[in-house]
Amino acid sequence: MSAARIRSRFTEESTADEVLAGIDLSGKTAIVTGASSGTGIATARSLAAAGAEVTMAVRNVAAGEQVAAEIARDRGVPKPRVEQLDLLSLRSVRAFAKRWGTRPLDILINNAGLMAVPFELTEDGFESQMAVNFFGPFLLSTSLAPNLIAAAPSRVVVVSAASHCTSDIHLDDLNYARRPYERFDGYAHAKTAANLFTVGFNRKFAGLGVTCNALTPGAVQTNLGRHVTIQDAIDMGWLKDDGSVTEGLMKTIDQGAATSVWVATAPELNGIGGLYFEDCQQARDWDAANPIKGVTGYSLDPVNADRLWEIAERLIAEALTAH
Repeated sequence: MSAARIRSRFTEESTADEVLAGIDLSGKTAIVTGASSGTGIATARSLAAAGAEVTMAVRNVAAGEQVAAEIARDRGVPKPRVEQLDLLSLRSVRAFAKRWGTRPLDILINNAGLMAVPFELTEDGFESQMAVNFFGPFLLSTSLAPNLIAAAPSRVVVVSAASHCTSDIHLDDLNYARRPYERFDGYAHAKTAANLFTVGFNRKFAGLGVTCNALTPGAVQTNLGRHVTIQDAIDMGWLKDDGSVTEGLMKTIDQGAATSVWVATAPELNGIGGLYFEDCQQARDWDAANPIKGVTGYSLDPVNADRLWEIAERLIAEALTAH
């Protein structure tokens, strides 16, 4: 990977607005999930400011409407649309896609996430972190594939996490039916699944003009971490023993959104997919000497990506039929 690694002029300190400077997205449609908080706000805000027609797909519509109004006021752009989407529910995902109809779609950013929560199964029988980080985005992206094809060349962006480096995929037990559940392992497992989905989606749709890439936004202090205790953060190196933030680790939400909008719009990524990015660069191979950076080979393995795709299609079909 190192010789041909894709680079950009941006860094870990770049913001979403800086990445989109000079890029005109007028006439482009974009969906951002989880756009009512954290990096989702910054992602939607910058895309709208660059001229895109943005739809904010959110669980809390009232919060989304407030953010959309602030974007319109602060950036002097048309107010983004706000649509209800609960990735914990396949029925909600299917309803969102149905409401979208036949409109072409240029950019789909699967930004919403769920992290380090206690064990819970959704109404569809999925472990909740797998539901939000993998099964929901899988159904959303595949349901909107005809819309993305209609707008081709178009892009799907999957917001993953560096945590994927701590868990390989368990294809025989995606929802912790046969092994002990640990909430941070559940998050890492789900993000590995998200990376594999990226590979699988790109393999199926790149030939039709729709590419898909994954990324980590880096460490950003948002409500994604609302279930993370101070001791958890210290144990993972995010905080020092005295509770202060580790220098050079945390990003602002605008810096955290930079890689998302870069992957969604960068001309140098035209026709390129199935990769994983960080700090607006293609990630290096994971190395234990620097464990919070890089991408693991197992999370981009095409064989496991195909196997996971087949399992996900079956489980999703069974869950939807049950309803």
